[in-house]
Amino acid sequence: MQRETLEFDVVIVGGGPSGLSAACRLKQLAQQQQRDISVCLVEKAAQIGAHSVSGAVLQTTALDELFPDWQQRGAPLQVPVTEDEIHYLFSPRHSLRLPALLAQRVIDNHGNYVISLGQFCRWLAQQAEALGVEIYPGFAASELLIDEHNVVCGIRTGDMGRDQQGEHKSGFTPGVDIRAKYTLFAEGCRGHLGKQLIRHYQLDRASGVQHYAIGIKEVWEIAPEKFRPGKVVHAFGWPLAASGTGGGGFLYHFEHNRVMLGLITDLNYANPWLSPFDELQRFKLHPLVRPVLEGGRRIEYSARAINKGGWQAIPHLSFPGGLLAGCDAGFMNYPKIKGNHTAMKTGMLAAETIFSALARDSAGGENLTDIEERLQHSWVHAELFAARNVAPAMHRFGMLLGSIFSFVDYGLLRGKLPLTLRDDTPDHACLQPAAACTPIAYPKPDGVITFDKLSSVYLSNTWHEEDQPCHLQLTDEIIPLQHNLPQFAEPAQRYCPAGVYEVVEENGSTVFRINSQNCVHCKTCDIKDPAQNITWVTPEGGNGPNYVC
Repeated sequence: MQRETLEFDVVIVGGGPSGLSAACRLKQLAQQQQRDISVCLVEKAAQIGAHSVSGAVLQTTALDELFPDWQQRGAPLQVPVTEDEIHYLFSPRHSLRLPALLAQRVIDNHGNYVISLGQFCRWLAQQAEALGVEIYPGFAASELLIDEHNVVCGIRTGDMGRDQQGEHKSGFTPGVDIRAKYTLFAEGCRGHLGKQLIRHYQLDRASGVQHYAIGIKEVWEIAPEKFRPGKVVHAFGWPLAASGTGGGGFLYHFEHNRVMLGLITDLNYANPWLSPFDELQRFKLHPLVRPVLEGGRRIEYSARAINKGGWQAIPHLSFPGGLLAGCDAGFMNYPKIKGNHTAMKTGMLAAETIFSALARDSAGGENLTDIEERLQHSWVHAELFAARNVAPAMHRFGMLLGSIFSFVDYGLLRGKLPLTLRDDTPDHACLQPAAACTPIAYPKPDGVITFDKLSSVYLSNTWHEEDQPCHLQLTDEIIPLQHNLPQFAEPAQRYCPAGVYEVVEENGSTVFRINSQNCVHCKTCDIKDPAQNITWVTPEGGNGPNYVC
């Protein structure tokens, strides 16, 4: 069966804030200079926003530049931040609120908005379509198209209708080749194709190791008398500090009596017995959080990896025929716990770079290295460079001492210390043998405040066609049982927040089972597996979680 081929000037992979901002900016520039530029955006989710993890605090810096009249356009930013708190949790019962002036030096949310990222992306998509962008949700970019000259010339979407063995089913439809003069990759953190591009073109040859965390979120509907629209709370210390792990929790009051809460767990943790999901359940039991949730009900669950390597871990952005942008390249301000505004801006910078080439009638395929200069002269560079030492300091000095160092360097001096810390040990290499670590006894879920993984996955509305090739691929099927299990007690069964991986007994034999239909596309397994034996690839387009809040 012959593949269909579509051709555009620009194809954008990813319908998140970065990709959509890039699409809008390209069309804005084309209109300003009265040029006809065709732009296509593909998104693996069934609809725009369905894979955008619920709940965020948005800094409007990039939005103000992209659409200065965003309020008149009806952007879904209805809840300005009204209260901003940071707490240090000493124990399961005790905490200390940091003075407001100290907190503002680290996380200043004045002028920011509590938003639903899914709603925001859908609004951005409406603006893009009004400008003439062709958007194709439900089409997963599964392969790179690289020509004989080593130039990226587009992408191939995934086939539809293959069974678990890869054979054609009755409704088989081959993927589409979408070719373009330039391709922009904005897939989000640990992008499937972005990872391949970085390796293929050695884009990280001059950068440090990228580091990650997993953010697990829940959306709750709480009692009206406990609801404080616009209140933002961040916390660090317990429970993660009990195992020497970095990260912290948050609680955002949104609208309609809804709060968004979660825990960010750094993936450089050492104890293979640690479960980020169960650490979140413990966090909810703290007196800072539990009273807010009591009497309420949980309505959504989500999980996603985030970048935390900092400025020094950002790879080169350009390669022949295309660019990286947003979290595909690692533009996340870790101390602020914000990446949407930087993702938007880098998408806009990429759009301006591509448009500049097209405006001089480029035939495509060039290595647009001028993106680096644009980045260096942008506020993204200034912001991330100031924050560059925060994550490495946590890794080197521990959470408490690292926080003190970071407050001095970032909070007081705004990154002006004449040194740049690095941590060149990848997250997967940080695990210690299970026998050398203390197992963690997590309490059983009570079904009221704390829950199990499977009931949580149900609230993510995750769905995968079961009879399709597994999108969680093992390089060596022997490694889980003969390497990971004896040495690390197979950590996949704990670091996965969706119960995808299990070690079970079947007919007298130990089996490593992959329940791929549970996958919420967080990418943690691709990052944390100690043998780097698991590769996350795209399932059929439209499959995965369906976040609606």
